[in-house]
Amino acid sequence: MKNNSVIFFLNVFLSLFGLNFVIAQEFKNATNYEHHSYIPGYGIKKLNNPEIFQGNRKKNEYFEGWYFKMVSDDKSSIISIIPGISLSKKGGKQHAFIQIIDGKTANTFYYSYPIEAFTFSKKSFAISIGDNYFSQDSIIIDIQNDTTSIQGTIYMSDQAYLTKKKKKLGIMGWYRFVPFMECYHGVVSLNHNLKGTLKKDNKKYNFNNGKGYIEKDWGKSMPTSWVWMQSNNFSSEKTSFMLSVANVPWMGSSFNGFLGFFLHNNISYRFGTYTHSKLKMETSNSDTIKITITDKNNTYQIETYRSKSGFLKAPVKGSMDRRISESVDAELNLTVLDKKGNVIFKDSTSIAGLETVGDIKSLTSSKKKNKSID
Repeated sequence: MKNNSVIFFLNVFLSLFGLNFVIAQEFKNATNYEHHSYIPGYGIKKLNNPEIFQGNRKKNEYFEGWYFKMVSDDKSSIISIIPGISLSKKGGKQHAFIQIIDGKTANTFYYSYPIEAFTFSKKSFAISIGDNYFSQDSIIIDIQNDTTSIQGTIYMSDQAYLTKKKKKLGIMGWYRFVPFMECYHGVVSLNHNLKGTLKKDNKKYNFNNGKGYIEKDWGKSMPTSWVWMQSNNFSSEKTSFMLSVANVPWMGSSFNGFLGFFLHNNISYRFGTYTHSKLKMETSNSDTIKITITDKNNTYQIETYRSKSGFLKAPVKGSMDRRISESVDAELNLTVLDKKGNVIFKDSTSIAGLETVGDIKSLTSSKKKNKSID
């Protein structure tokens, strides 16, 4: 069998002279998913650090994926990369994967790897899939097959995190600790700077001085219906916003819940069902959505408009059998008012991620549903 680890470290050494020591340290503590044994203390570590690999003891009906969004300085290139793993029911099908979406063309690509190609760090957020490496500091891509070639290295710096205090709560708040939820959500970096290039076939993507964002999902299945939007490409360089509204299974029934954040002037605000915030959503169709969120600090007025979109694979009981559409160049209008009604932020961007999946109109109600998610 091909020795992926040797080739991987050789690629790291050749392409990352300045970072090879850091990566080597991370993977000094690495273990292979397929062959690892019990890791003492890892259960507590992953509970307090949602960005690291959560599925070390899972064998079936499980998925986990990290979402890296990258926008070039001149806005001409928008690439999102999603590495992860998929474990089907009864473990019949297990594989690692890398999905890529070009936000400008809406073209999507899915690359499958044997599960033994997946390796994770026991100490920090760092994973490898074959000859590809992902962490909160860097990405190394080396995908070669009969039809395509993707290579490059991206450095990430000046990361903005959700909060320095109570980090383990994450974006989900106390819901993070509820067992047996179908899907969990984490935010790794709200905003950061990029340096480096990618080359796909004969096209080069330059991300020097660009902007990046990282989040993740893990669990059994994505919700039956959800709306997700995100952008950190406003006029203010260090402003970032994310909102997710979804139908959440709960004790035999389900409810419509939401979570999100607003980062501005180095202050991050969290809002969601668990903070007792109130959300009102209006939608005439799946491409135009208006939302108002009110909490104890601010009122958020959001409008989104989608243009073109690409299709991604999404999990159902661990298997990547569902097709969903995502736009990476949607328009997002955001106005934030303080408790007195004063406008503290107002801006628009045409570089926003937007997903509208399932029965969106059902999400406009906060009433509990009798039918649970499959």
